[in-house]
Amino acid sequence: MESKRVSECPLRGGGVRPGYLVGRRLEQVVASWYLYGSEAPSGPLDVWLIDSEAVATRITTGSDWCLIVEASAPFAGYDMAESGRIEVAPVSGETPFADHLGEMVLAVSEESVPDSGRIVLEITFDSGRVRCETWSGDLRLSSK
Repeated sequence: MESKRVSECPLRGGGVRPGYLVGRRLEQVVASWYLYGSEAPSGPLDVWLIDSEAVATRITTGSDWCLIVEASAPFAGYDMAESGRIEVAPVSGETPFADHLGEMVLAVSEESVPDSGRIVLEITFDSGRVRCETWSGDLRLSSK
């Protein structure tokens, strides 16, 4: 029996291997945000990187706290009545990826743990790196 890859999410499998992003230019970033009443938005919940090949790569977290990386087009926002709403829109400065628009992806690296799968994805550009990680089930993005 073939052993499961360490980066695979227990509930969702491996998704895509993000190495295909290397050599592609980041053309657009789209994100989803949870909004409730007048509270400040939390999130982003999902981030889509649209590259120079017009491929949308979604980065989000799963219910098993695994970092999900998949090829997937952004979905439309939706209303959850009294529970708030999810907005999906292109970002300008709301995530660290916005600083790298128009730049080529030079490298990607992943960190995984045996029981949870992928927990970190780091994407390197000419002017810096963006670290995507799952933290207690939330997506966290930071610049390096």
